[in-house]
Amino acid sequence: MFGNSNKKNDEGKSVKKTASAPANALNSLVQGTTLVGEIKSESDIRIDGTIKGTLNCNAKVIVGPTGYVEGEVHCKNAIIEGRLEGTIHVAELLNVRETADINGDIYTNKLIVQSGAIFNVGCRMGTQHSSAHSSKPKAAKEIAGNAERQKDTKKAS
Repeated sequence: MFGNSNKKNDEGKSVKKTASAPANALNSLVQGTTLVGEIKSESDIRIDGTIKGTLNCNAKVIVGPTGYVEGEVHCKNAIIEGRLEGTIHVAELLNVRETADINGDIYTNKLIVQSGAIFNVGCRMGTQHSSAHSSKPKAAKEIAGNAERQKDTKKAS
């Protein structure tokens, strides 16, 4: 009746219509708010508060000047103005502003770091690294494996 979102399909069965987020939607975590756990978002998200955990975003992540993220971030694009400690995987462009403080590992296709940013990271660039979701890039795993084999060879001789 009033505002019923159920529709009938070709077989006469009721089908519930689900709403999707508008293209220009923006999620926001304001200063003074702390979220612990896992966040999944289809639209842009701005963080001016604190996130401790995992953030999976299929759009842009903005960590504002008062924002703090501790954990792992997977996103399409990112602008970092605040603090990030952990790992960030950016499929396209990571923009690190002059007020940023990043410690950890980054995997991105393209990178901009403005003068004044604190940038203490391990960095892997290129499309093969930005979309990877593993904790170590393939090359690092191969190097570690080779080092282990060399140790084993030295012990055997």
